Amino acid sequence: GLGESGNFPAGIKAVSEWFPARERALATGVFNAGANIGAVVTPLIVPAITIAFGWRMAFIVTGVASLVWLVAWIAIYRRPREQPRLSAAELAHIESDPADPAQKIAWTRLLGYRETWAYALGKFLIDPIWWLFLFWTPDFLSKAYHLDLKSFGPPLVVIYLISDFGSIAGGWSSSRLMKRGWSANAARKTTMLVCAFLVMPIFFAQYIANLWAAVAIVGLATAAHQAFSANLYTIPSDMFPRKAVGSVVGIGGMVGAIG
Repeated sequence: GLGESGNFPAGIKAVSEWFPARERALATGVFNAGANIGAVVTPLIVPAITIAFGWRMAFIVTGVASLVWLVAWIAIYRRPREQPRLSAAELAHIESDPADPAQKIAWTRLLGYRETWAYALGKFLIDPIWWLFLFWTPDFLSKAYHLDLKSFGPPLVVIYLISDFGSIAGGWSSSRLMKRGWSANAARKTTMLVCAFLVMPIFFAQYIANLWAAVAIVGLATAAHQAFSANLYTIPSDMFPRKAVGSVVGIGGMVGAIG
């Protein structure tokens, strides 16, 4: 609770177990888009629950939903070699990358690697920006366009749907470059550089009088941010054995939360 919740480290580790390196960014983009679907549903459902039953019930309903999913995850998820429905050809495709070293890397040893801190620094810099979008976009819409709890839902839905597109497109872009022969290093960094430039027009959102024009600019920024994130999340699986991926992602998430 002080650091990183379990869903993203588990999700990225699952991607590293089920996909070869050249497909991981796209897979990460898809599950990261799933998190944004939650952000789409929330402004539609939570205000209604709050108005009808009070703010405490909004916490109870969302908390119970996450516990139900946790039960489903434990019951359903298996590693590729533990999944009886997986064909030999599919398993060979998943394991087409060079084999990981047999020994485990101790959690404390990971703190001594530059690669761990390169990832963690990226999280430190971009996570506060995403939380700014999550927490303050409703406040921005309220103050700039006089929307309230009942009316800011549709603009938020549009923003996070655009974010979903960006998350998947960012993962697809670097995966596509790798299939064309680019190294993981070049494909990830080139995609992330383009995404960083696409965020910059957000500066002008504060000066736009039209609500939907502002939504478009904020949506572009959040989409580029999520495309950047899809590639950043994939980097630990490029640099570390599968057994260490969850720990590295957790360390980065903790540093991002501190940011």
